[in-house]
Amino acid sequence: MTRQSPDLRRVSGFRARLAASRPPIAEWLIGALLWASLITLSVTFSAYGLHRLPSIHKTIVLGLYFCGAALAWLAALPLMRFASLARPPETRFAAAFLFLGTGTAVLTALLFALHYRQFYAQWHQPFGTRIWFFQFIFTFASAVYQFAVLGLRHYLPFGLILLIGASILHARRSR
Repeated sequence: MTRQSPDLRRVSGFRARLAASRPPIAEWLIGALLWASLITLSVTFSAYGLHRLPSIHKTIVLGLYFCGAALAWLAALPLMRFASLARPPETRFAAAFLFLGTGTAVLTALLFALHYRQFYAQWHQPFGTRIWFFQFIFTFASAVYQFAVLGLRHYLPFGLILLIGASILHARRSR
């Protein structure tokens, strides 16, 4: 059974637009692996250029960036297609740039914060107490802040170039 693409001139209404924005499974999975691999390569070049990637933590750090980028592609692709369906190329480029860039940074920060929280959980109070709640919130917030200050710079300059390239490809491919 083959999936037919809808006539974009007739796509109206939220449900029809939502159905039309569902990406093919191959584009979803292969794109996620490719995007995650390219972002991990970008982070590797950046970290070695800054001489800041100790070999003892290399696997964990690169794994966090890889998983964050893969999850970002999986989340961003339907959003990009939904926002840019039957729109001009500039809108498709902007949607890809916004959702893929923001998604990659936010989901990687989220994974970093969860890893950070796991490390500090041994010193926190028992689950469900008021103190535990405050410890959870402040540990999570400080991890996101630390990622914003120290982790986002690893996306530059190569990650930005990759993001622009992926956005251009999305603007050209989606019609």
